[in-house]
Amino acid sequence: QVQLVETGGGLVQPGGSLRLSCAASGFTFNRYAMSWHRQAPGKERELVATITAFGSTNYEDSVKGRFTISRDNAKNLVYLQMNSLKPEDTAVYYCYARRSFGGGGYEYWGQGTQVTVSS
Repeated sequence: QVQLVETGGGLVQPGGSLRLSCAASGFTFNRYAMSWHRQAPGKERELVATITAFGSTNYEDSVKGRFTISRDNAKNLVYLQMNSLKPEDTAVYYCYARRSFGGGGYEYWGQGTQVTVSS
């Protein structure tokens, strides 16, 4: 059974930090690109950061220099370190796994974890 379980969300003041974790199971983790997405109330879900199976990373412009995505293939974990948090970072954050091949692929979503940035 495939599972992606996010932890680490919570309430933090502006300028603070949080580290999200995503524990993966039920699939070959080191063959999947992993990413974090977020969805704020009334807005569409957006891609925040991606790390490929080989460790290359990419970030949405508004989080560059503040967020860092990383992975531990030995532990089947992916992280999102979030620094200098702003109120506009408030959202539900989702972990996502994808492996593409040929004309298709596999993809999985976690259940999400709430991040609230407020004083």
